[in-house]
Amino acid sequence: MSQIFVASDGTGRTAAQALNAALTQFGGKEVSIKTFGEIRTILQIHVLVQTAQKSKAFIVHTLVSDKLREEMHRVARLHDVNAIDLMGPLLDRLSHQLAASPSEEPGLFQSLNDSYFRRIETMQFAFNHDDGKRIEELQKAEIILMGVSRTFKTPVSIFLAFKGWFVANIPIVLGIEVPEIIYKIPSHKVFCLNTLPNRLAVLRRARQDRLGGMAGDYANPDYVRKELRYAQEIFNREPDWKLINVTSKSIEEICSEIVALLPKEISGMKGNSFA
Repeated sequence: MSQIFVASDGTGRTAAQALNAALTQFGGKEVSIKTFGEIRTILQIHVLVQTAQKSKAFIVHTLVSDKLREEMHRVARLHDVNAIDLMGPLLDRLSHQLAASPSEEPGLFQSLNDSYFRRIETMQFAFNHDDGKRIEELQKAEIILMGVSRTFKTPVSIFLAFKGWFVANIPIVLGIEVPEIIYKIPSHKVFCLNTLPNRLAVLRRARQDRLGGMAGDYANPDYVRKELRYAQEIFNREPDWKLINVTSKSIEEICSEIVALLPKEISGMKGNSFA
């Protein structure tokens, strides 16, 4: 049985996929594949080549560093080990065609890939936990928004989710208690959205017109003031909850303010820009 060592400065997934695609053209041949990820030093290359020599294996690698690729080539020849460079020739041709040099940053593809799949996950989370849905899963959220209707809970949730945050939102309706679980959530996660009564009444009236005027007291200024007072009473129950006034602010401004109020050890991990 032939042995192949897959070497990469990242996870090795790209090299393994390319290798497996090529091996489909050699049906019936038994091959043992072993992956070595995070190869980022000359010492690691020396150890890998010596291990391949003892195992009578050859090496397939996707190293992005010129220095490490050259060392792999040199040491492999020295120990009579076959080493196939999948990345070097492609990078050389791309450099010529694009008139630019590669960054040689290891693991960059995996980082971009992880970011992409996290964004899908956070967007799905925001949709699933919009408007008070799946309250029993509220602990999983990194940011929780509360506010009356038309305080931009949903668009803010979606924007933050696009930036990689797990966000849920809870509506506040006059006379209806918020779920008890909210009082068990760490206070730094909870953000209370508020606005001026007259501005909210205008927004609601516009929505009511789109609905054909069938929303009852929804846009009535007196009802709006009562609902905002009721929301403020709920907000006052937990002094550590953060209050965000959304009046005349863009979604980006609101989101930037929320992230800025998160503990530094949490917001710093994301490094999101709202510019």
